[in-house]
Amino acid sequence: MIIELGHFALVLALATAIILSTLPVIGARRRDPAMMAVAPIGSLTLFALVAFSFGVLTWAYVVSDFSVANVWENSHSMMPIVYKFAGVWGNHEGSMMLWLLILSLFSALVAIFGRNLPETLRANVLSVQAWIASAFLLFILLTSNPFIRMNPAPAEGQDLNPVLQDPGLAIHPPLLYLGYVGFSVCFSFAVAALIDGRIDAAWARWVRPWTLAAWTFLTAGIAVGSYWAYYELGWGGWWFWDPVENASFMPWLAGTALLHSALVMEKRDALKIWTVLLSIMTFSLSLLGTFLVRSGVLTSVHAFATDPTRGIFILAILTLFIGGAFTLFAWRAPRLKSGGIFAPISREGSLVLNNLILTVCTGTVLIGTLYPLVLETLTGEKISVGAPFFNLTFGLLMIPLLIIVPFGPMLAWKRGDLLGALQRLYAAAGLSLFAAVAVFYFRHGGPVMALFGLALAFFLIFGALADLWQRGNFGKAKFSVALRRLAGLPRSAFGTALAHLGLGVTVLGIVAVTTFQTEGVVEMKQGSTTEVGGYTLAFDGMRDGKGPNYTEQRAHFTISRGGVAVADVWSSKRLYTARRMPTTEAGILTFGLSQLYVSLGDPMADGGIVVRIWWKPFITCIWGGAFIMMFGGFVSLSDRRLRVGAPTRKAKPVKTVMEPAE
Repeated sequence: MIIELGHFALVLALATAIILSTLPVIGARRRDPAMMAVAPIGSLTLFALVAFSFGVLTWAYVVSDFSVANVWENSHSMMPIVYKFAGVWGNHEGSMMLWLLILSLFSALVAIFGRNLPETLRANVLSVQAWIASAFLLFILLTSNPFIRMNPAPAEGQDLNPVLQDPGLAIHPPLLYLGYVGFSVCFSFAVAALIDGRIDAAWARWVRPWTLAAWTFLTAGIAVGSYWAYYELGWGGWWFWDPVENASFMPWLAGTALLHSALVMEKRDALKIWTVLLSIMTFSLSLLGTFLVRSGVLTSVHAFATDPTRGIFILAILTLFIGGAFTLFAWRAPRLKSGGIFAPISREGSLVLNNLILTVCTGTVLIGTLYPLVLETLTGEKISVGAPFFNLTFGLLMIPLLIIVPFGPMLAWKRGDLLGALQRLYAAAGLSLFAAVAVFYFRHGGPVMALFGLALAFFLIFGALADLWQRGNFGKAKFSVALRRLAGLPRSAFGTALAHLGLGVTVLGIVAVTTFQTEGVVEMKQGSTTEVGGYTLAFDGMRDGKGPNYTEQRAHFTISRGGVAVADVWSSKRLYTARRMPTTEAGILTFGLSQLYVSLGDPMADGGIVVRIWWKPFITCIWGGAFIMMFGGFVSLSDRRLRVGAPTRKAKPVKTVMEPAE
């Protein structure tokens, strides 16, 4: 009975979304407060219904209700409880339910924290959110219903895809979708502003927190997904330029541009039309990513859908919202007033250059991702665009952006002093070059370009610290005064510095592991040893093991240095009994910022086994830098000036003293 209630809640949610998508926008047009008041109440109701439905599906997984086809296809009674939760969104139907849940959550948050918005704007924003919700509710109910029953109910499930049975997959999709779907709020604000025909700096102040929240979650989601693929798939790589990886990376690039563009609009009332366009583009790329992953046009461990009906439905949603939004933009944009003017050498100018490069980079990734699909559709010819194309084009485009990042905060608004910014960054540049030479020396050389890459990474790190140093006026004021000045800075200043510093740390990890990693493929027998990264790896033999829903063969290795054992590591090959599907579980040891990565290959006829071993210096910086960026985002969100719905402080009432009449 409870399963039917979950299904019925989705039907009620669709009815609510249809009402919510019409009444408030009509009320905003008529300036009718009663009709506009439907928006916040309807958004909260929509979220409650979707949350209840999602909770019912989750309950079905937890209790292993195999009468539900979705649970039977993607769960097993012996599966650990954490993977039963992950199984809810580890399939097409469940992942779309998660998408819808987060969409309705953001609508509810706008309803709660948007009380300080103009009534017409809030009504229009929530109506646009409801348009999107209505489309995806129809998609789920008509093509991807997770509540279909099986009669008779099977005794046991088919188990979840083994590569998805990992803690990383319990948190990666929710984080990714919080970023993906979070940009829907920016999209709704843009469409609402175009409907109303008005946009100003206040609009940018309302959009920025939502953009920052979505960008922060998307950063974390991409980082967790990258690390999951790194250790779970056993191939030793952290990024492969897979089309599904690109589908999440493109909204991140566009969202980064939007974040900086909205800042210019808020501070200088400039780049209005461009900021609205970026808001539409960013969510459009999120919808495109949903289409690529859920339509069946791609074959990937990330992609679940294979039914062409679903692909056509999502393509129709994509065409409707992207085409409709750009049509509205083309109609309304010429009527919007352009913003203020500024000199090319200024903080605005640096942010415009930032936007230009990020947009071109996004276009490059988009072309490389879609070109093989378009070519196959038109000619039937299958080609692949791989890492060499992306590394060359994207890498060359990013170099000038990374160089100018430390200069942006050093330049004044409207008209900046480039020479002054250079002088303030002299120390950072010198320290960067020294650090790069030191790393290059201790890593015993490498390509000359690696020295430039390391210097660039350190320049980002020291440049971010130099920004805080200058803001605190260290070196000019007394140290105690400078500390108080630093402590008094707005949190958004620390958030910006952390984000730029985290970017530098990530670049450092990318350059170091690309340049200095070593890889070996050796056949090992019990008792044999091999050298890697200054360590000796000894193979101690194989052991049989058993998990809750799999069997495995585990290989034990002892790691020693200078003849002294310092650690040990297990690598294994698992066989999941329900699906009869093998997986490779890599053994990973972390030494400081570096890692030793051991992955098992095929057994040999003579009793040995092929072992792939990587020494990856500074690789943890890649994900560590991403989480520093994420932390910087949350620090900025904690700034009262950016906090969503922060009430304005009321002035203290002035007491009036009555004087006696003369």
